[in-house]
Amino acid sequence: MTNFRGAVLRERGLPRPYVESRPLKIVELELPDPGLGELLVEVGAASLCRSDLSVVTGARVWPLPMVIGHEAAGKVAAVGPGVTSFAPEDDVVLVYLPQCGECVRCRGGEAWLCDVGATANQKGELLTGGTRLTHHGEKLHHHMGVAAFAEYTLVSEASAVKVPPGLAARDTCIFGCAVLCGAGTALNTTGVGEHGSAAVVGLGAVGLSAILGARVAGAERIVAIDRLEAKLALAASLGATDVLVADEQTAVRVTDLTAGGVDHAIEASGTLEGFDLAMRLVRRGGTVTTLGLPGPAVSHDLELAPLVANGVTIRGSYLGSCVTSRDVPRFIELYREGRLPADKLISHRIALDDINLALDRLADGEALRQVIEF
Repeated sequence: MTNFRGAVLRERGLPRPYVESRPLKIVELELPDPGLGELLVEVGAASLCRSDLSVVTGARVWPLPMVIGHEAAGKVAAVGPGVTSFAPEDDVVLVYLPQCGECVRCRGGEAWLCDVGATANQKGELLTGGTRLTHHGEKLHHHMGVAAFAEYTLVSEASAVKVPPGLAARDTCIFGCAVLCGAGTALNTTGVGEHGSAAVVGLGAVGLSAILGARVAGAERIVAIDRLEAKLALAASLGATDVLVADEQTAVRVTDLTAGGVDHAIEASGTLEGFDLAMRLVRRGGTVTTLGLPGPAVSHDLELAPLVANGVTIRGSYLGSCVTSRDVPRFIELYREGRLPADKLISHRIALDDINLALDRLADGEALRQVIEF
């Protein structure tokens, strides 16, 4: 049995400021030894994503009580029976969708849509079945199979990817979500290529990661768009060729800059306004890819005639269309080469006890990735 500290969510939708209402309570937790196909991981660092905030607000409903957090890196402390691909002291990045390798989607080459992993996540359970976390004997759920806002976590081996030793968890933790979703969308989902053009709407950590991915892909023109001017300078430093404040004239400006619109518009804002804008940025025959994940009640009325007449393709991108065992090492290698400087997406480094303050920053749009260092 391993005893440690972690953040538990018991009630969603508490009022702000979160630093006062403290929706996340830091308590003593317990985990058993890892079972068949499982790893006990000492968490080195975990970062906050807007998806974590959506659990706290109740915009996305998960079973409670739950230890949340889904983007982390650490070191294997122990392995369970049957584990052959990991050993104690291995450095790992944790990923929020365990890919079973056996379902129809996985066998068909679409592991990012793994049905078995998605079902386990929705239940707040591990891919290996059930829950393991307890607080004085009370069972707690696992957020997306990771439950990262804690000093230790127990995961299915399918929720971990081994990375080269010597890399700091404080930097690699964001590869489990932000980089997979953003860079993965640019490199895998959209098909943007050398000499192509792309626009990214919404410059959070995921949108900025999409800019990094488009640059790696060799896009000739990368347009970065956000309501907040403070994010535009960072976008330019990461490879955007043009930066624009989102307003009523943005679509006209992009059309003029690109002689008719971009090949690919990536919507990373998670808003209807962002999606509407992305739809107006693409050329005839272009592709709109959305990855923003607004609340499940949000819907959109599409005008079908222009969609047909302009030959526009609309795609959703989940997990950046990534096979995690393939793409995490791929992106880590690009990072080591200096071609994917994802550590620049980190705006704050905090302690676990500051997690509710970090939620307030996230809600106010004052932060990119805030990394909890253990």
